[in-house]
Amino acid sequence: ADVGVPEACRAPVRFVLGVEISSIYKKGGKVRKVHNLVFAPTLAAAGKINERLGKIGNIRSDGRPILGLGAKELLAVIKEVSAQAYLIPAHAWTPHFAVFGSESGFDSLQECFEELTPEIFAIETGLSSDPSMNRRLSGLDQVALISNSDAHSAAKLAREANVLDTELSYAGIFDAFRSRDKKKFWGTLEFFAQEGKYHMDGHRACKTRLWPKETMARAGRCPVCAKPVTVGVLHRVEKLADRDEGYQPKGSQEFQSIVPLMEILAQVHQVGVSSVKVEADHFKLLARFGNELHILRELPPERLRQAGYMLLATGIERMRAGQVEAIGGYDGEYGSVRVLRPEDFKLKDRQKLTA
Repeated sequence: ADVGVPEACRAPVRFVLGVEISSIYKKGGKVRKVHNLVFAPTLAAAGKINERLGKIGNIRSDGRPILGLGAKELLAVIKEVSAQAYLIPAHAWTPHFAVFGSESGFDSLQECFEELTPEIFAIETGLSSDPSMNRRLSGLDQVALISNSDAHSAAKLAREANVLDTELSYAGIFDAFRSRDKKKFWGTLEFFAQEGKYHMDGHRACKTRLWPKETMARAGRCPVCAKPVTVGVLHRVEKLADRDEGYQPKGSQEFQSIVPLMEILAQVHQVGVSSVKVEADHFKLLARFGNELHILRELPPERLRQAGYMLLATGIERMRAGQVEAIGGYDGEYGSVRVLRPEDFKLKDRQKLTA
């Protein structure tokens, strides 16, 4: 299983039993489309959940099954199977398929889950929002803000992650989320929210990106074609928020925004992320310095400079300081976050890009 994995990055692999389920149903006179994560404590419990859901819809046709079952009803089903089975709303702010989505979601957890709302102890912030945005809603004070990565994209694992210091067990992890004890659950590693595909409002077909105020001034219409724009996460948070920007509840978890190492290397080499040069450098760095999160968060930049990675060191320093140039994503288009500037490539002591 370790074939192709650098020695410096090898470690035991642990996992929990989880799946993402798409619920499409009508509630309150509106079609709702909500993605939720479902976790089971044992293989036996997972089998029973599969059996129950298999009688409701086809759970084998896709890695993310689509069921005509409400989010609240899905929660009730898994809780009937096991008290230790949990449901967490996935990428909670995505416009088209999320509990707070502008296109098909709800204005509160209570509106979605009703009397079962106390069973919801966490939500995923998703790529297009970060904890600072979510903290503007007092209704989320009692839930943990967690971040996960898409399992279907191996190269993108851990681009968002949870930082835990707890027993490596199902109970240990979920107890940390439920308690929100900072000694056990420090916080999350996040995309810069601007890079997410739905951070801003916009209309991809017309290459139109809008700030919330612009959308409201245009009555939600694209200035090019006059069709409705997709209302992004920034706008949706602004609409539901009952607090000003910058509010941080006492004792809340921390977070750190990161840029994937291959994206920084692509900026260093001024090529695409999937280029051969970037992939080769990425592997060399992992083999020499350890796993990607260690390089991005902990490795002293001076060690990179000593090894000849001048621009990479500068980029990582800026990322850690939040000194980035960001262009927001919109309507399914990723945004961009730049950590290097044109003048960085003109300095003589930065000419040696990599070793």
